[in-house]
Amino acid sequence: MASISACLTLSPKSRLFTSKPSVSLNCFPGFQKLTSSSIFPRKSGNFLRHRASFPAIKASIDVGSNAIRPGGAVETDKLPSEVRKRAMDAVDAFGGRVTIGDVSSKAGLNLNQAQKALQALASDTNGFLEVSDEGDVLYVFPKDYRTKLAAKSFRIKFEPWVDKAKAALEYLIRVSFGTALIASIVLVYTTIIALITSRSDQDNRGRRGGRSYDTGFTFYFSPTDLFWYWDPYYYRRRQLRTDDDERMNFIESVFSFVFGDGDPNQGIEEERWKLIGQYIASNGGVVTAEELAPYLDFPTTNGAMSDESYVLPVLLQFDGQPEIDEEGNILYRFPSLQRTASSQRGGRKEYVGRRWTDWVGGIEKFFKEKKWQFSKTSSSERAMVIGLGGINFFGVIILGAMLKDAAVTPSGFIKFVTDIFPLLQIYAGSFFAIPLVRWFIIRKRNADIEKRNKVRERFARALELPDISLRRKLLSARDMAQKTVIGPDRIVYSSERDLVEQDYEAREWDRRFREIEKPE
Repeated sequence: MASISACLTLSPKSRLFTSKPSVSLNCFPGFQKLTSSSIFPRKSGNFLRHRASFPAIKASIDVGSNAIRPGGAVETDKLPSEVRKRAMDAVDAFGGRVTIGDVSSKAGLNLNQAQKALQALASDTNGFLEVSDEGDVLYVFPKDYRTKLAAKSFRIKFEPWVDKAKAALEYLIRVSFGTALIASIVLVYTTIIALITSRSDQDNRGRRGGRSYDTGFTFYFSPTDLFWYWDPYYYRRRQLRTDDDERMNFIESVFSFVFGDGDPNQGIEEERWKLIGQYIASNGGVVTAEELAPYLDFPTTNGAMSDESYVLPVLLQFDGQPEIDEEGNILYRFPSLQRTASSQRGGRKEYVGRRWTDWVGGIEKFFKEKKWQFSKTSSSERAMVIGLGGINFFGVIILGAMLKDAAVTPSGFIKFVTDIFPLLQIYAGSFFAIPLVRWFIIRKRNADIEKRNKVRERFARALELPDISLRRKLLSARDMAQKTVIGPDRIVYSSERDLVEQDYEAREWDRRFREIEKPE
């Protein structure tokens, strides 16, 4: 198999009515220069669909600075981990044969990210390229491309260990606050008992003539004694836990009460772009602003729209452009999402209004943010945590008063506690101050989330029962929708096959098109 044309450079160029990549094949010495006029002549009939513009397929020797060069570093290692994983999941979902638009819509990546990810993956896994009769570039990957990539990339091998180390470190830092509650209670009340005992002993010694001040109390405590509380799989189990699952253990309850249970919307922006990309692709690449509204945020809390500028992030993400239909409605076309290597159901004219609610099916009807919870602990668990926190707080107050009244200079264990007493005070105060501040922040945050969700839900309901003007606009978008499935029968070039063989086939194409044009 010919090596992947890893020095293939693709740069999407935006045009008024179409956006096609320019292609440069730089890794094949002796390859004849091919042009659209000599190999793929255009016909206005049905033999080939007419397109507004056609990119020439060139075989220049020039290799751009951004081109991928085989034999060098592992290109996939240069990608952000999240981009690489989402791109690979999209490739798997389409069976290993994809266009840039397929990966962009499925993974929620912008076209530039999808293109770079596919180039890097193809370069590192011996994938190959296919070019259709209309200049579309497809990436084809072997079934074992994940295995090949894992064997080649040290970063992918080492990444799971780094993730585990980060998770463990994050867990230790966060849960140490809850673990310290036990340590604080033990230190505070042990010191109180020691002071009371020392005062009693001092009184007895005073009656016997007095001796030097010493508690006679030895306290052996190691921080490692607290490690049995720690659960290194806390975060993983917390993500899998539902409301009806097992109760939290004590250390989880303390951490949950003080710091909460993390952001419930973590990674939700990636999910938002996935929803939008899949919705556009399933509707033939042409949608209205009203269809995008249930997935977007608005500058005003009531969702009032003076214009359609709120769709600009979507146009930038998926390389879309506005178009005007015959009735003067503004529609948005996404050419890259209209070309696919997989046959899937596209948008149909009757999927408007109530039928829309049934058809959306696997795609969420609107983007819904989750509200923050103060804590996932039960009321009994919270009561126990608050009670122990109160005991610690009360003990710190009592201990502070006793240390002030100490008649002699403390030594040994009591001196150690005296030195760290300011930290114990800070801890006791912050144990209640942090949750209090967090409660006010969560209230404000949830109020904003609820407003945004209601606005998006309102736009989704408008699509279920559209008025006449909106219905006509939606029908116009369905009429303008297109979906081109690029099957194997439309491939005119593949980097997997011998170039001489394909050069012969190109001349055959040229001869056949000339014969078709002769009768005219």
